[in-house]
Amino acid sequence: MVETGDRSHRPTRDLIIDEAILCFAERGYEGTSLNDIAAGVGIRRPSLLHHFPSKESLYGSVFEQILSDWLERVSQAVAMDGTGWGKVELVLRAGFALFEDHPDYVRLMRREALDGGVHLGIDLASVLKPIFESASGYLERMMDEGVLRRHDPRHLLITGYGAMLSYFSDAPFITGLLDQEALTQSNISEHREAVIEFFRAALA
Repeated sequence: MVETGDRSHRPTRDLIIDEAILCFAERGYEGTSLNDIAAGVGIRRPSLLHHFPSKESLYGSVFEQILSDWLERVSQAVAMDGTGWGKVELVLRAGFALFEDHPDYVRLMRREALDGGVHLGIDLASVLKPIFESASGYLERMMDEGVLRRHDPRHLLITGYGAMLSYFSDAPFITGLLDQEALTQSNISEHREAVIEFFRAALA
């Protein structure tokens, strides 16, 4: 549920999206109703429908928010000074920071990927493919120039994607393996640095 203290500071539309992210991540698309989301925000269903005419439109807006946040973080990292491994590290850290700040994003993206986009009405892979191709091209150029070690850049990116997302999406399982809470700041930090060091050893 959206924290009461936040309500006086943020527009109702933003509060609805926040609650929708939480509900869709916890219960999935089919398991979440507009009544659930409205109750979580502390409004009535007609008030929610004033902002979003259907569950489908709200779900689409949720993914617009996720993709917008992701693109913003990646763009900021790419715009920073650096090249070769330094640039790769900046992007990896930006990705970890996004998912650390918004772990529900990961569960939602995992659900949507497993469901094949049937609820979203778009092909999530197609939306993200331009970023994927741009990053792959950058890695290929750096490898051609001898700045980075040679690997298949596309599979390298998929490995990095999995290393980031799986830690957050599989947190209950990882908690059992570690015998300690996976999503503490210290454990997230430890995993982040381990992944970065793995890729540094592979590329630099």
